[in-house]
Amino acid sequence: MRNIIISLFISFSFQFLISQESLNENEIKTFKENVIALDSNTKTIVSDFIQYKHLSFLNNDIETVGKLVFKIPNLVKWEYTVPYQYSVIFKEDKLLINDGGDKSNIDVGSNKMFKSLNDIITNSVKGNMFDDNKFTISYFKTKEHFLIKFVPKDETLLTFIALFELKFSKKTNDVVEVKMIEPSKDFTKIVFKNKIRNTPVNNEVFNN
Repeated sequence: MRNIIISLFISFSFQFLISQESLNENEIKTFKENVIALDSNTKTIVSDFIQYKHLSFLNNDIETVGKLVFKIPNLVKWEYTVPYQYSVIFKEDKLLINDGGDKSNIDVGSNKMFKSLNDIITNSVKGNMFDDNKFTISYFKTKEHFLIKFVPKDETLLTFIALFELKFSKKTNDVVEVKMIEPSKDFTKIVFKNKIRNTPVNNEVFNN
């Protein structure tokens, strides 16, 4: 019985290891070119999303549902609709918050940390975060996805975010999942659904 358990464990471990392979240099080059080409031709993004917030002291992840709207160059709106009404808008170095009708504006332009987070959020939505000066980047592939891991080089940012993981569809080279892992190992995972690029978006969407 013990030998059977060991064999099953080894088999499972082996399957886990081979399910995630590193990309070679040619694969990395092709992948980046495809993502950058998709990004350069993108004017807007509209997508539904499900967000999972994992906290170590809770038995179950906190699940919220909403809609993302992005418009070049850097307008981003996260609108949460279930189980509560809440929206966050990044606009012209401003963070606009609407908490069920209670509105507030925060100037993030003069705060280096907030500005860096804003840039990261914007670029993660588009998928283009390939800045070797800001991140140590690792490239992997699974059966259906490319999995790219970004470790921030900025020491201050590392105190908030230990690792970003972006999952891309192999068919479309589009981001289907963003995961932000904190130093405590708690994480926020956002899964995109029904994503549409280059649909008309009125600027009024980004008014608080």
